[in-house]
Amino acid sequence: MNPSGTKLIARIEDATLAFGESVILKNCSLDIVDGAITCIIGLSGAGKSTILRLLDGLLLPSAGHVYVHGRDICHMTEDQRNRVRQKISLSFQFSALLDSLTVGENVALPLREHTRLSEAEIRQTVMDSLDSVGLAGAYDSLPAELSGGMLKRAGFARAIVTRPELVLYDEPTTGLDPIVTNLITDTILKLRAKLNSSAVVISHDLQSIFAMADYVAMLFEGAIIAYDTADRIRNSSNPIVAQFLQGSEIGPIPI
Repeated sequence: MNPSGTKLIARIEDATLAFGESVILKNCSLDIVDGAITCIIGLSGAGKSTILRLLDGLLLPSAGHVYVHGRDICHMTEDQRNRVRQKISLSFQFSALLDSLTVGENVALPLREHTRLSEAEIRQTVMDSLDSVGLAGAYDSLPAELSGGMLKRAGFARAIVTRPELVLYDEPTTGLDPIVTNLITDTILKLRAKLNSSAVVISHDLQSIFAMADYVAMLFEGAIIAYDTADRIRNSSNPIVAQFLQGSEIGPIPI
């Protein structure tokens, strides 16, 4: 699956994960190219968010491997996984900001937990992070005072404040209007460039996906059935991919 001549920051290899009788992933493999934006598409409930949690080490597969920088995190101690996780950030679908804290205090949480920066250094780093997502004036605001799009970007600011090497975005454009969706898409692109990092994005918004993705993977029935550059996926002859992209009722995907 590894695109020729590319360096990988992470790889899921033959991963299987089940909760009781429910099999979420089965022999699932996916390469995450260093410095690229990889978007994962698929039906609702297919297990896309589960892949993010495998990459972040929040879940471990019952079989298979998850590699980050070539090291299998499945066979690490919890302390070792935590150290790896400090270079990976997950931006949650609904931002997950604490209502009782200001935006600045929310964004500062990872710095307080994982660094020994002074209060002045924390404030400056948080301000820089907020400025990167266009929220320089929101430091003292409460989450309830922000719009949906601003909340998403505040979540981004918290995700990037530690300057991670890999940022995982879970449904960043869900519930947003087209104008704000474009703003969020542009923000993800700008953050990738600013951090010189890699990103994995879960989304159902195809216009947004093809505006930002270097690589696209399709998850279907627990496995990645198609993976290629965005242009090649857009023109894929795979009938499942084609039906999904066209939003057609006719094809091999059961309705």
